[in-house]
Formats: sequence, C-alpha cells, structure tokens
Amino acid sequence: MYPVTLNIKGRLCVVIGGGRVAERKILSLLKAGAQVRVISPQLTEILHDLASAGQIDWLARRFTPSDLTGAMLVFAVTDKRQVNESVTQAAEAAGLLVNVADAPEKCSFQVPAVVRQGDLTIAISTNGKSPAFAARVRKQLEADYGPECAVFLDLLGRIRTQELAGKRDGAARKNLFENILHEDILDWIRNGQWEQLRDHLQRVLGSDAELLQPEHNK
Repeated sequence: MYPVTLNIKGRLCVVIGGGRVAERKILSLLKAGAQVRVISPQLTEILHDLASAGQIDWLARRFTPSDLTGAMLVFAVTDKRQVNESVTQAAEAAGLLVNVADAPEKCSFQVPAVVRQGDLTIAISTNGKSPAFAARVRKQLEADYGPECAVFLDLLGRIRTQELAGKRDGAARKNLFENILHEDILDWIRNGQWEQLRDHLQRVLGSDAELLQPEHNK
C-alpha cells in the first residue's frame, strides 16, 4: 500500500450501506469536509438524523452503478457480499477507488486508524490484517502525542508564515526550524512552562519571539 493523505473537502464520496460501519465511515468523511451520498434502504438513527438535516444525500433504495457518477471515493459497507462485490466491480469499471468492509484483498485503498491533534495526523495501518492491533497502537499514540502537539504546530505555523515573509534564505530557515525543535519543547507546552518556551524562542528567533507565543500564553 502507498500511504497518502487526501483532500476530500467538497468532493463526493459514495457510501453503500447504512449500518454501524457505514455510520463510522460517514462521520469521518463529514469531519473531513466531504460531500456524502448514501445508498441504502435503511439507516441508523444517527444517519437518519443527518439525512433529515440535509448533511448527507440519502437515496433510500438498492445500489445501481449510476450511483457512483462523480464520486472520488467509494465505500461498500453492506452486510451482503454480493452487493459489495457489485459495488466493487462498478467502481473498478469506472476507474474509482473503492474500500470494501471486511475484505482488504478487495480494496484499492484502506482507511487507517488515525490519531489527530490539530494539524498533526498519525495514521496506523496493518494492511487489513488486524484492525484491533491498529486501534491498540492508536491508543498508545494518543497518550504519547497529546493536545500539546496541536499548540506546537499552531505556533510553528505562525513562525513559518513570518519567516517566509522575511529575509532569511532557505538554508537559514531550515536551520532555524531545526533549532526550534528542542527535545523538551512539547513538555514545556504540556506543563504550561511558558517562560522556558519564551526563553528558547528568544534565543532562536531573536526580538520577534514575543510576537509568536501560543494563544494560551497571550
């Protein structure tokens, strides 16, 4: 598998199936800003509420190949193998990427277990061999990489914006960002040790450091 992150904001993703597995997929797609079309005679209560609110497009019937028109991604998540196979064949014929529930060998892409902290995304995949182990690794990573990572990346984003507008050349900027990555910087943020953080930024950035403190410390 070739690991990649996709920008699906505003793009159509089609989900065939309306059960609990489909619900998890759809909630994740909506969080990423996708436009979601659901094909299923029935929906879970949560999905029914989303359809009633106009947050997903629900076609309350069986799947037909034309349902995939305009899709970027396709998810076959019914409990009927024959239906999932029909979806897979239609997607492949249309040149679309398809994910098939509980059949990694049929998938042209897989959805990893994910840890998110602000702009930090960590994906864990076992190539479909053990979703349970992927979930276990995810829980460990969630403990190791907490909300402080989101604060840190917000800070780095503001520093990067300022540096790109400044006079340092590429090599100097690279050296600056390497120097910012002090081994204790995440601990300082996690423990609210803003003085240590400020002193470190002052040494690396100079007089501009005061303008770049995390929102928590303003």
